[in-house]
Amino acid sequence: MYKRKILKNDFTQEDTWRMFRIMSEFVDGFEVLSQVGKAVSIFGSARSKTENRYYKQAEEIAYLLAKAGFAIITGGGGGIMEAGNKGARRADGHSIGLNIQIPAEQKPNPYLDTMLDFHYFFVRKVMFVKYAKAFVIMPGGFGTLDEFYEAITLIQTQRIPKFPVVLFGGEYWEDMVKWLRSKVLLYGNIDKQDMAIFKIANTPKEVVKIIKDFYKKNKR
Repeated sequence: MYKRKILKNDFTQEDTWRMFRIMSEFVDGFEVLSQVGKAVSIFGSARSKTENRYYKQAEEIAYLLAKAGFAIITGGGGGIMEAGNKGARRADGHSIGLNIQIPAEQKPNPYLDTMLDFHYFFVRKVMFVKYAKAFVIMPGGFGTLDEFYEAITLIQTQRIPKFPVVLFGGEYWEDMVKWLRSKVLLYGNIDKQDMAIFKIANTPKEVVKIIKDFYKKNKR
């Protein structure tokens, strides 16, 4: 097997150089997003087409949240991400995309006011959590599940303050939720109160109500 030869003085291949790149991504992210104010991060499949009902619902959710004064943060690509940014733009809200550099290049969607480009997934994930007042989890794949489980784990372990995590589309998520109750909870691997970390919504208005109600009870 061919192995790339790393020159002794090629410092761009060393871990010390990688640390500078990581630091740079954190600095850029903190500098830009600290000016955003209250925001909601919306996640979902990049593969959803414009005619998909979840695309249309994501757009409406973002529109209503932007009208309520929230900036909208997405992964910056197509599908549900595009729908979120499109809804924010339609409401004249602040539309933000945190793009990721991956082998199957993700092109930024045309509805972004602010875009940050990331090489490292873990830096990007910090930005989603740190600057969001809520997570809206639309139907999606592995990446969407990763963001959902990361958020509820951080809340469960009290690494971050509790905030609304909303699964949208009960029909899509019901089997996963049943599995969490019938297996993960039953086997004692989580506590009963852990199931209350997230909520399920089936309409865009319900999403907005869950988020607003949370902050009426938890003023911060």
